[in-house]
Amino acid sequence: MRILLIHTGGTIGMEPTADGFAPRQGVVEQAVAQLISEGRVPDTVDILTFHQLIDSAQATPEDWHRVARRIWEKGAGYDAFVVTHGTDTLAYTAGALCLSLPGLTKPVIVTGAMLPLTVEGSDGWRNLADALLAAQTAPPGVWVQFAGKLLHGARIRKSHSSALDAFEAGAGSAPPVVVAEQPALSVVRAQRVGVFSVTPGICTPLLYFAAQSCDGILLRCYGSGTAPDTPEMRAALTLAADRGIPVMAVSQCPEGGMKLGTYAAGQVMRDTDVIDGRDVTPEMAYVKLQFSLSLGLDAVSRRDFLSHSQCGELTPDPTL
Repeated sequence: MRILLIHTGGTIGMEPTADGFAPRQGVVEQAVAQLISEGRVPDTVDILTFHQLIDSAQATPEDWHRVARRIWEKGAGYDAFVVTHGTDTLAYTAGALCLSLPGLTKPVIVTGAMLPLTVEGSDGWRNLADALLAAQTAPPGVWVQFAGKLLHGARIRKSHSSALDAFEAGAGSAPPVVVAEQPALSVVRAQRVGVFSVTPGICTPLLYFAAQSCDGILLRCYGSGTAPDTPEMRAALTLAADRGIPVMAVSQCPEGGMKLGTYAAGQVMRDTDVIDGRDVTPEMAYVKLQFSLSLGLDAVSRRDFLSHSQCGELTPDPTL
């Protein structure tokens, strides 16, 4: 079984410097060679390292596409793929790979580390070895291997800033892959998607500005889907509706999701055609907005794309 490891950057491949951790070429390559020599992973692993390693905090939708394109281009020559990535935006990239590779017939395992391979006690050794082993047995789709767990790539979120067990994911309603008759590559380009959190006494003019200037808006609401029903809020969301830009609402709560209509306080969103994100993670909602605006969909198709599960990221709503 041939596995291609794509090293994009991140903490796993860094070393300590006077200015803090910094990426160094060769760290991941040396670790894989040692794991092979110890017999802990298969010896049929090739490594493709990005010439310019991505700092996870600097990652963009174009970087999502760069990773997906490498998998697409190399697909015929390998049985599985492992992607090493920084943890700060790993959830976004995993979700983007789910949507980028419809009809994926092979496992793609995304992993990283909270501590570099070059420091004592690094979790990178375990995560790297586990990811290479998971690549041999995981079903087709995009998965995240971290801290001994294989997690759904479209449901993943970073839940802790420093713990080695930093990621969680709910069970997906379907495998983390878009169903398609044959494998394909979907192109995503950076769109102007604004993220706005509802807070007590919010600065609504910021939302109005986003409605004027953005291509889409992700609205982070209270609880199961409430927001202040004020003239200013209505004006901003009405402007977005008039402009035909998608506004998708998700809950600020990490568990439980939301359902517009549970409380009267969410009426302003129902009146302005805000899309109910239900139990999608904020990371995946942002990714879906980027894709919905990149795929050239008309307004009806775009709303359908955002409202329905594409790769197990949403629990299906029988009313839709």
